[in-house]
Amino acid sequence: QLQLDESGGGLVQPGGSLRLSCAHSGFSLHYTDIGWFRQAPGKEREGVSCISSSDGTTTDADFAKGRFTISRDNAKNTVYLQMNSLKPEDTAVYYCAAGRRRSRYCLYDMEYWGKGTLVTVSS
Repeated sequence: QLQLDESGGGLVQPGGSLRLSCAHSGFSLHYTDIGWFRQAPGKEREGVSCISSSDGTTTDADFAKGRFTISRDNAKNTVYLQMNSLKPEDTAVYYCAAGRRRSRYCLYDMEYWGKGTLVTVSS
């Protein structure tokens, strides 16, 4: 059974950093795309960063470039999202998701989702 469990959210001041973790089980990243998405209050869900299983490339949303970094630790079955220089507009529920499309562009609406972790950026 495929499982995704996010952790690491919380309250952080503008300009601060957080690292989100996604512990996954029931699938191999060799054959499954994985990524981070977010949904802010009153807004649609949007892609943040992902890793393609087809060639290992990463894709970042424009707002994430230069501030957020996705990475993975295969030994720990965990994917991370390091978020730096956080802004109030980054406030959202962040979701880890997995998909079987094996697309090089991996910020698509994936099939499997975690429950999310709340990130609040406020002074």
